[in-house]
Amino acid sequence: MAAFPGVDFLDFDSSLSDGERLTRGTARQFVDEQVLPIITRHDREGTFPMQLVPKMAELGFFGATLEGYGCAGMSNIDYGLVMQELERGDSGVRSFASVQSSLVMYPIYAFGSNEQKERWLPLLQQGKAIGCFGLTEPQFGSNPGGMLTRAVQKGGRYILNGEKMWITNGSIADVALIWAKCEDDKIRGFLVEKNTPGFKSWAVHGKHSLRASVTAGLSMTDCEVSTESMLPGVQGLKGPLSCLDQARYGIGWGAIGVAMACYDVALGYSKQRKQFDNRPIASHQLVQEKLVWMISEITKAQFLALQVARLKDRGRVHPSHISMLKRNNVWMARETARMAREILGANGIVDDFCVMRHMNNLESVYTYEGTHDIHTLVIGERITGISAFV
Repeated sequence: MAAFPGVDFLDFDSSLSDGERLTRGTARQFVDEQVLPIITRHDREGTFPMQLVPKMAELGFFGATLEGYGCAGMSNIDYGLVMQELERGDSGVRSFASVQSSLVMYPIYAFGSNEQKERWLPLLQQGKAIGCFGLTEPQFGSNPGGMLTRAVQKGGRYILNGEKMWITNGSIADVALIWAKCEDDKIRGFLVEKNTPGFKSWAVHGKHSLRASVTAGLSMTDCEVSTESMLPGVQGLKGPLSCLDQARYGIGWGAIGVAMACYDVALGYSKQRKQFDNRPIASHQLVQEKLVWMISEITKAQFLALQVARLKDRGRVHPSHISMLKRNNVWMARETARMAREILGANGIVDDFCVMRHMNNLESVYTYEGTHDIHTLVIGERITGISAFV
């Protein structure tokens, strides 16, 4: 299999340092050699390729932007480029790394006790432990503040009761970060280990999207955990929302990788496929228009991601900036996948090509970590000063 050449119409690479290009090259080689040869089979079977976990850990992909505890200490540009390449392989692979890094390791790093950090961060970084993030509930997705999961203090313990749904990695996790409302109505995070009495997980089956990813439900029924399991450094929605910003940032880059993969397939196919006058369909005006739309939107998405990354590295990023990145780039990737499917015609629906797999995955990515419409309202509030949520 030939190495992926990348998609670069406006010399985007000249905006990257040698080190950043090296980071991307490492991730790109990993995807080309380790992910792409096996991902179609896993998508067909509805399984996550667990054999990739130690390899991703060895390359420093887990907790990549964190310092210490064996973490790589990457810049946000480096991290974004890694997410781009992982999602070029499959959204499920990028989702695994995002959850492990942004939704489990980051909150432990930012809000955990020294004991929690020392215990969990090295294990999670090495892939020797898997984490999941329990926020969404069957009745509450876009409105996490309405959660029904409760934590009641009883002596030196907390009793958790509630249910979480659509949890990536949930049924394979060694530790779940569960967000629950305490008796003072403040939301707090609790680290709940697998096999804790009263804690159950189950895999969600029958998915047509993110098939190469583990999606699960979680339940807590009089689930007792120690007070030391609570993250001491944060309370309220600031905790889970700050984690989600980390994950949404990675998604904004990952969407570029999906779009690149679909564009690359469509471009190559259009040059080879001949119709009517025995000329390649790339010579047709309407096909060229689709390809031009794709390359234009991919290019804009690249520079949007780069600017948000620079702001993030300088400590100047606002949540609405990340909302724009996630909203624009996932929408762009979704439309690119659909246009690529049109160019491939009937061949676009079979898994000999990656397009339909990516298109199906993007239906989930378009919704999770804040829907397209929710991010629209986040940006709207930023520019008008008026909230449309109430």
